[in-house]
Amino acid sequence: MTEVKREMFGQMPQEDGGGVVKFILKSDSVKVEILSLGCIITALEMKGRDEEFSDVVLGSDTLEGYTRKHPFFGAVVGCVANRIAKGSGRFIVDGKEYQLFLNNGPNSLHGGARGFDKVLWSPQVLPNGIFWVTYMLSGGELTINYRVQTSKATPINLTNHAYFNLVGQGSRDIYNHEISIEADSYLPVDDTKVPTGGLVAVQGTGFDLRQLVELGKNLQKFHLDGFDHNFCLQQPLGIFHHILPRAHHPPTGRTMEVHSTQPGIQFYTGNNLDGSLKGKGAVTYPRHSPHLPNTILWPDKEYNHTTWLVFSAA
Repeated sequence: MTEVKREMFGQMPQEDGGGVVKFILKSDSVKVEILSLGCIITALEMKGRDEEFSDVVLGSDTLEGYTRKHPFFGAVVGCVANRIAKGSGRFIVDGKEYQLFLNNGPNSLHGGARGFDKVLWSPQVLPNGIFWVTYMLSGGELTINYRVQTSKATPINLTNHAYFNLVGQGSRDIYNHEISIEADSYLPVDDTKVPTGGLVAVQGTGFDLRQLVELGKNLQKFHLDGFDHNFCLQQPLGIFHHILPRAHHPPTGRTMEVHSTQPGIQFYTGNNLDGSLKGKGAVTYPRHSPHLPNTILWPDKEYNHTTWLVFSAA
């Protein structure tokens, strides 16, 4: 049985207005806290082998920490997650050209200047369509469903941007985490982190995560600065992807598995954290402390994708 509570988290600055609500979902093994601002997951507590709970997502203790500049901690990002490049943030849909706000060098990242992470969410009909994000907690499984309908052709690609550290959010790094992603290929990127086109086989490279590897040792062995790459998942069985990206922390026994209806998963290791940002409990977040089809949605279609995050300890 999942218990659900709500409480006020704070008030948006005067120019924005509106109160921010925090929703608390609690099962016997997982507790999740989510804000109406940006659909942000502010905390996720899970048990370890010792039955003790630890918060395993990075973030802030205060609303101010989420309203000022931060690296998308726990938020739903979009309309298009990741980077839109080529032509300095321009793209053409249905014969019309659009110019995007550039917030990542020559790219538009995670929705530009005011993406979904920066708005107060509530059930409402929008001028260009309807967006739903649903969080459901059952036991150790957190389900996130994204649905979009639109009246005009628009690019859509949604995800949640939580940073996970299975030791606990205040731990220094994730080097002793074991990672596996059952992907035979990945998308190489240029120096602005935009895919260069085509697939590259993971065989014989540092991107071969088909078996569990210890993250720190893998980065060192292959001289990698970290991951910010899309891994192309193996073909699904039926409608859902049953191939699981998996993260495991042996000392605590904590494991997180990811299921998705999408054909790829973006693996990011917090490369842009530099220790200058203080998070929950005034802890600093240093470096490494912590989805290929067309993205255009047409009016006669519905975007409907689900991610399942499964937490366990043994």
